[in-house]
Amino acid sequence: MPRFAANLSMLYNDLDFLDRFAAAAHDGFTAVEYLFPYAYAPEQLAALLQQQGLQQVLFNAPPGDWDRGERGIACIPGREAEFRDGIAQALRYAQALQCPRLHVMAGLVPAGVDAATVRATYIANIRHAAEHAAAQDVRILLEPINGRDMPGFFLSRQDQAHALVAEIGAANVQVQMDLYHCQIVEGDLAMKIRQYLPTGQVGHIQIAGVPERHEPDVGELHYPYLFALLDSLGWDGWIGCEYKPARGAAPHATSDGLGWLKPYLAKAE
Repeated sequence: MPRFAANLSMLYNDLDFLDRFAAAAHDGFTAVEYLFPYAYAPEQLAALLQQQGLQQVLFNAPPGDWDRGERGIACIPGREAEFRDGIAQALRYAQALQCPRLHVMAGLVPAGVDAATVRATYIANIRHAAEHAAAQDVRILLEPINGRDMPGFFLSRQDQAHALVAEIGAANVQVQMDLYHCQIVEGDLAMKIRQYLPTGQVGHIQIAGVPERHEPDVGELHYPYLFALLDSLGWDGWIGCEYKPARGAAPHATSDGLGWLKPYLAKAE
């Protein structure tokens, strides 16, 4: 039975961020994820989670200067001290929020740096993050992201991510398998799921409709088939709803677009 987490960075965007927790709980979600918590005190977010009976299942480590276009710094030579400070901050939040997963964005490949140096920097940084996260029983997740939405991102394919996990060699490093990104880059989702889920190296799954990144029942993918496949393979993790409501920030746009989710919530009751 799939378990779904609301991504509060994308859903309920007609509401202030702190009001989205209550909205998600009202619609039947029992877990949330989002991009970044750092604009708020961890104690404030922890109190909201407790008040609404929600689990925090995922958030991202600091990405560098997001407003200036940075999308992580793990692969960027010369930013190692900043990266380590960011991991320390993220782990403080993870402890306060009782969050067991931390997505570390790889970053955009820097111009003029050879590929071997970029790769070595990334591996060393992820090993550092994994070592420190292990003390809190936190998993570090690596997510391939499509180059249409994020041109120049270091990590874009499932096979690339799984090869990196093997090379990094830390038990708490896994792949964040976003089916939206995977469909755009590779397709053949059912076979990719059959290939990678049995490895035990997939730590989290995310979904959205393709190509517009709207609700899962909008677009070219037939998610009921994929959800049934995940069930048949014994997936018991969370599925993050990281999509943009088709009606944007219109009042109740997220709630009105949850018709696809209601059958799964009914089964869980």
